[in-house]
Amino acid sequence: MPPAEVPEEVLTTPLTDFLLRNAAVDRPAFTCRTFPGPVDDTLTWPQLLGRVCGVARELRRTTKPGDRVAIIARQDLGYVVAFLGTLYAGRVAVPLSVPTGRTHRARLESALADATPAAALVSKNLLESVASLVSRPDVLLAVDDIGPDDTEPPAEVVMSDPAYLQYTSGSTRRPAGAVISHRALVASCWQSTRPYHADAESRLVGWVPFFHDMGLILLVGVPVFLGARSVFFTPMEFVRDPLRWIRLLAEHPGAITAAPNFAFDLAAEAAEAAEELADVDLSHVNAVLNGSEPIRAASVDAFDRAFAPFGLPRAAHKPCYGLAEATVFVASAGDEGPTVTKFDRGELVSVGRPYGQRLRIVDNEIWVAGPNIADGYWGRPDRGETFTEDGWLRTGDLGFVHDGLLYVAGRLKDLIIVDGRNHYPQDVEATVEAAHPAIRAGRVAAFAVEDGHGEGVAVVAGCATPDDETVETAVRRAVSAGHDLPLRALWLVRPGAVPRTSSGKVSRAAARDRWWGENGRHG
Repeated sequence: MPPAEVPEEVLTTPLTDFLLRNAAVDRPAFTCRTFPGPVDDTLTWPQLLGRVCGVARELRRTTKPGDRVAIIARQDLGYVVAFLGTLYAGRVAVPLSVPTGRTHRARLESALADATPAAALVSKNLLESVASLVSRPDVLLAVDDIGPDDTEPPAEVVMSDPAYLQYTSGSTRRPAGAVISHRALVASCWQSTRPYHADAESRLVGWVPFFHDMGLILLVGVPVFLGARSVFFTPMEFVRDPLRWIRLLAEHPGAITAAPNFAFDLAAEAAEAAEELADVDLSHVNAVLNGSEPIRAASVDAFDRAFAPFGLPRAAHKPCYGLAEATVFVASAGDEGPTVTKFDRGELVSVGRPYGQRLRIVDNEIWVAGPNIADGYWGRPDRGETFTEDGWLRTGDLGFVHDGLLYVAGRLKDLIIVDGRNHYPQDVEATVEAAHPAIRAGRVAAFAVEDGHGEGVAVVAGCATPDDETVETAVRRAVSAGHDLPLRALWLVRPGAVPRTSSGKVSRAAARDRWWGENGRHG
């Protein structure tokens, strides 16, 4: 059984203390891989500490303790330095995305308005674009231009004080910045290492964005906590060639990596047409965390089939579960790897067991409690319905425990109820994906709609041939046969048009707003 509690020694030690310990040894800390090439840019632990101290010096000169500091930087070594430098200075970090595209820009603007940062640490080539978003453009610091410092001491922090604000993929009209304390940060780092027996010799490898909780903890927080090396590249380079992820795993024995479920589909698809993987050896990969809930059995099987010929152990595939309000980590499969169980509604993949926290199921909803739970949302003194007064986090996810393992069934707010029957959108989406080969995996959104005829279901599907009437016929027949549901509306669109959250998952809410909101009953 997993350990019941995070050790007190961990809960009383800020992450910057681990950084100071690591800097006593001159070995690689963080490596950013860029393309074409590839070219690796690496900081050792002493070099990292010097740059972190330099950032802390500048922040202490321009801000005061407790001020929020926005981090708006490209996914490179500068982002790592900016985040750790903010913690080292005793300020509250606000990790955000760069202002690319209308959706990301709107999300960034709303988060900045909510957090009201006193300063921003920015990539040098983004200064001009960020200046139009931050209310005090005179406190924009180009993190690339800040020199190192060997004398700056770390801030004396109270472990219950905020370390950073983690903005979720919520509404741009009312952004939700989960308040992550120093205590919750180190607790999550501890919890995130236990199922995989990780230590200083492990390699944390990946591409998930740093402004997302999964990327921030696994690729930045955990390496500092363990004194282990982090090797990363950008999400865009992953999308351009998903096999870059696989080749990087092969380069680093003992690799631990994580990605949302859609990434497993993309990698498996890319492997089918690839010829350059002949010399890839994945037999030494420690853990490949699949962190998108609910995880699809078909995705697990397709990924394992694609990379088993290259030595990837099935037990290395670790379905897991978490959310921003829990500082990302709640539960994970351990040494046993994925457990797929057949229930009445089909096959479900277990996300394993919780580590260092408690779990309960209340009216089919997953509740968790532990030192990793956020202290509410920034700027909202009332804890609302999400955080209970006695320390429980209501996740909003439906789930159950079977044979000691947690299964996530779907989102409470996404549940579709038609004629008194419950339908899970991910089940409908899986049916749509299988209905015709032109439908792209991981590019389907099913959601509830309501008109004069009551509640029904509508679907937006990414399709290679959106004008092909045979695809529409196949989808409607499949949903009717598989779920006894007529589709109220169906839109076949180009795969890139299906909206996604900041973490890359399909956004059902945005799809509903865009198509049903604009078209009503048309489609």
